[in-house]
Amino acid sequence: MHAYSYSTIAWASATSKGVQPDVSYASIASTTSGSVLNFFGALGDVAFAYAGHNVVLEIQATIPSTPERPSKGPMWRGVIVAYLVVAVCYFPVALIGYWMFGNTVEDNILISLEKPTWLIAIANMFVVVHVIGSYQVGSFF
Repeated sequence: MHAYSYSTIAWASATSKGVQPDVSYASIASTTSGSVLNFFGALGDVAFAYAGHNVVLEIQATIPSTPERPSKGPMWRGVIVAYLVVAVCYFPVALIGYWMFGNTVEDNILISLEKPTWLIAIANMFVVVHVIGSYQVGSFF
């Protein structure tokens, strides 16, 4: 719920702010090596956005599994649903943020938004609650 709230605040606020004047969608890298490094950095960002893979194995290990009813089936459906939920949360933020701010968008889109500060504070509180809850789940494994 917190991820939905944070991401909705981020993309809805960016949409209401509109496309910024003189927005540029050009690459910020000036060299080939800079472009390659930016590409791999983007892949790393995507990998960390989907960083539930280590918890999934732990959960699967706790599900009873027999040859007649292997845990692979329910786990596969659960993984697909989990990845879809992450995609629904974060792809709109990435796409709309880039559309509105271009290559000047900050790593945290809330920094690019700047105002209204009260809404940004609420979104950051959702992030804090989300991270605290994730820490509690992750610390058990």
